[in-house]
Amino acid sequence: MKEFGERLRFLRLEKGIGQIQLAKELDVGKSVISLWELGKCEPTLSKLISIAKFFGVTIDFLAGLED
Repeated sequence: MKEFGERLRFLRLEKGIGQIQLAKELDVGKSVISLWELGKCEPTLSKLISIAKFFGVTIDFLAGLED
């Protein structure tokens, strides 16, 4: 699991939430979550921070720098 999108999807499923719920939590559209998970685009730094806080992980984990 090296890609950001893979890690995001793993965390989302582990928490038991759908893309729509995560999108609401992060104040983005559902399509944005899908694009992130598919590796079609990446979040801004501010959204990356929000994602890390929401899931209780580090930005390094999200970026694939740590397991």
